Amino acid sequence: MNEFFELRIYKVFPGKMKQWIELMENIIIPFQVSKGMVIHGSFKENSFDRFFLRDNERQMEKLNNRNLYIWIRRFESLEHKEDLYKKVYESEKWIKDIGPKVNKLIDRNTIVVHNITSTSLSIMK
Repeated sequence: MNEFFELRIYKVFPGKMKQWIELMENIIIPFQVSKGMVIHGSFKENSFDRFFLRDNERQMEKLNNRNLYIWIRRFESLEHKEDLYKKVYESEKWIKDIGPKVNKLIDRNTIVVHNITSTSLSIMK
């Protein structure tokens, strides 16, 4: 696997989104960048549109307030990802300081990670 992205989706505990974004923007992202991570973006979900057929007619359902946070990181290879994961998640700072804060703000059992590769027309490379 060559260059690819991780699209990560986290469920933030109710009422904790502001604290989560502050932790991400002030602590987690700068720390990970200092270890070599390339962060392409971070997002808070406003709503979720789900499409389906009902009586042979296309319908859309809009869901709000799902407390989802999404971010995108880029890696040069699977080996690069594994190396950066060790540098970040096995570091003393992560284990003793950052990790315990994360546990109070997001439901780590609901984390979804999509490993994705850009297509030829994508502006994200």
